[in-house]
Amino acid sequence: MSRACMIAVMMLMVATMHADAQAPASQPATAALDQAALERQFAQTLTNANLVGFATDSRRPDAQPREDSYTIDRVTKVPGSADNWVFTCRIPFRGTSLAVPLIIPVKWAGDTPVISVTDMAIPKMGTYTARVLIYRDNYVGTWSGRDHGGQLWGRIERAPTTAPATKPTSP
Repeated sequence: MSRACMIAVMMLMVATMHADAQAPASQPATAALDQAALERQFAQTLTNANLVGFATDSRRPDAQPREDSYTIDRVTKVPGSADNWVFTCRIPFRGTSLAVPLIIPVKWAGDTPVISVTDMAIPKMGTYTARVLIYRDNYVGTWSGRDHGGQLWGRIERAPTTAPATKPTSP
C-alpha cells in the first residue's frame, strides 16, 4: 500500500472515530428478549408436532439423505428448572408407538432454542448426543450414536387436532 493510501485510510479512521464520539447514545435496536414469551412459543411450536425432514448417517457416507420424522405429543418446561423440558415423544415399538416422556435440556442462543443432549440413554434405542436448533417452523442439527452420527434437518408441521366426537342433535 502506498504511503498516500495509508495516510488516507488513517484519516478516514480518525474521522469515523470522531463522528462516533460525537453521535448521541442510541437505544438498542431490539427490545430485551422476553424469555417467558420465548419459552411459551417454543412449547407451542413443538406440542402436537411432527418433525419431517431428512438425516444423514456416517456409516453410509455416499448414500442420499434418508427421510426422517419425529412425533412430539407435548413439550413442557420442568417447573423450577433453568434448562430442562419434558418432551413426550412417540417412539415406534413392536408395530405401535409409545408415548415416552424424556427430560431434555434446551439452551438458548438469544431467541433461538437449541436442544442439547449429551450421551442420553433413550429406552430401547441407545445412547445419543445431539444439538438441534429450532427456528420458526424449521429444525437443523447434528446427532451421534455409539458408532455413527450425522446431520438432520427439516420442517415442523402441526399434527391435525381432532375434535371430540359429538352426536347430532335430533330436532
